Amino acid sequence: MKLEDALADGLGRLGLCPPSPAITALAAYLRLLEQWNRAYNLTAVRELGDMVAKHVLDSAAVLPWLHGARVLDVGSGAGLPGIPLAILSPERDYVLLDGLGKRTRFLTQVVLELKLAHVQVVQARVEDWQAPAPFTSVISRAFAALPEFVELAGPHCASDGRLLAMKGQLDAAETAAAPPGWRLRATHRLDVPGINGERHLLELEPLAAAA
Repeated sequence: MKLEDALADGLGRLGLCPPSPAITALAAYLRLLEQWNRAYNLTAVRELGDMVAKHVLDSAAVLPWLHGARVLDVGSGAGLPGIPLAILSPERDYVLLDGLGKRTRFLTQVVLELKLAHVQVVQARVEDWQAPAPFTSVISRAFAALPEFVELAGPHCASDGRLLAMKGQLDAAETAAAPPGWRLRATHRLDVPGINGERHLLELEPLAAAA
């Protein structure tokens, strides 16, 4: 199946019907990722066909729970979930944060080639970075255990914002109690086409917002 058709089919099964320019942009992103991956080992997923489900659809599945207009992708790596979300939801502003130069160089190239003017790439460790303003959604994909993610990324979340942690199979001990100052607002089980393993999204909010 043609890459663009596979993307459109998978997104449709998620209930998403993006315009054709978005499908074209997602395909261009995956082709760039495949090309750069040969030299820079940005992701363990090598084949374009596998990237559709494991990267794009997995990222797109969390779109319904993005909150507000400013999104921070912590430990963005190869741009996941930030780049697919930015293409599918261009009305928001995004910052893709990663500490490794080869990753941020790739992300900068993606932003330039796809003309994603609403996306900023920052090379920094999350604990060292000073954001100019808080974010309404702070998201990570396999960045760290939940307590560490909250400790490091929580300071960048707005008082009415959300922390969104993408996970595979849930660790009962990890989710038994929210870290101090936070409330586990919801746990969402994600049904991602083409992925057999469990996928979840943990949605947390500051206790001040929950009061």
